[in-house]
Amino acid sequence: MTRKVTIALDVMGGDIGPYAIIPAAFAILEKDDSVNFLLVGLSKTIDEAKAEVGDTYGNRLTFITAEEIVEMNEQPVDALRHKKKSSMRIAIEAVKNGTADACVSSGNTGALMAIAHYVLKMLPGIDRPAIISAVPDQVGGSTFMLDLGANAGCNAQHLFQFAVMGSVIAEDILDIERARIGLLNIGQEDIKGNEVVRKAGDLLSQSNLNYLGFFEGDSIFSGEVDVIVSDGFVGNVALKTMEGVAGLMSAILREEFQRNFLRLSQGIVAASALNAVRKRLDSRQYNGASLVGLNGIVIKSHGGADKIAFENAVETAIVEARKGVPTQIGKRIKAQEE
Repeated sequence: MTRKVTIALDVMGGDIGPYAIIPAAFAILEKDDSVNFLLVGLSKTIDEAKAEVGDTYGNRLTFITAEEIVEMNEQPVDALRHKKKSSMRIAIEAVKNGTADACVSSGNTGALMAIAHYVLKMLPGIDRPAIISAVPDQVGGSTFMLDLGANAGCNAQHLFQFAVMGSVIAEDILDIERARIGLLNIGQEDIKGNEVVRKAGDLLSQSNLNYLGFFEGDSIFSGEVDVIVSDGFVGNVALKTMEGVAGLMSAILREEFQRNFLRLSQGIVAASALNAVRKRLDSRQYNGASLVGLNGIVIKSHGGADKIAFENAVETAIVEARKGVPTQIGKRIKAQEE
């Protein structure tokens, strides 16, 4: 029987906020009767949601009123110290006290990380949390990357821990046995890279993880590995570069197909193939970055997420909650230490 889970949603986060988050929650309630939600938001938003849905979902939907919100441009330390009654803080605390199995927010990334770190604390054996998310590969699957910006500077042990955590996430989300792990580097040879990366490679080689060695940036989409590990500076630059290239490709295709009538006709003929490409590269399908290493499940949705994108972030939270990801990571880390 499918395990029932409860997900706390910070409905005030992101650019679209409740206008994307609440419809996404309703859509999931319609298709999955094993999921319950806690909707946390300002009183006006909560009252409007209550009026819209009535008693349709009964006790599967709980409304919680917050007194304040964390602004998208707010400094993390200010949000941590002064926004103790914010929708973000209340949603995370629901995970801490066991009311919810996971939290999802489209809000300020730095504030979310700071508050989650403070409230939930770290898992034993993990020094720092990391941000992990999936990107599409060229064989029709996904590759998970971490860290994507939580830690600009890391030592070899941090990278090793990221690899352990990434392997758990990839195995659970992709439903595979042993995740293939690669370390992002400027070359594949053992002598390449800085001392931290080379030492991390040594640690991974000596572990029982399925480590395949160094991989360069052009191999991220190859499908040869399930997890790519780097520090947060490199990972974030790589991710933003990917997003920029995807935007560039879209703009070039649009411009070329609109250049003249012949090109427009060719575009119409190729419409089905172009739509398939667009769907495979649609960032909404990969929305939902996990803040791994915490003693609880917190998923960061993209700030500009629409209903479809937010649904995918929630689906990630549901899978992690059912699989018990923090517990799995704790066991995997302990096994590496023995």
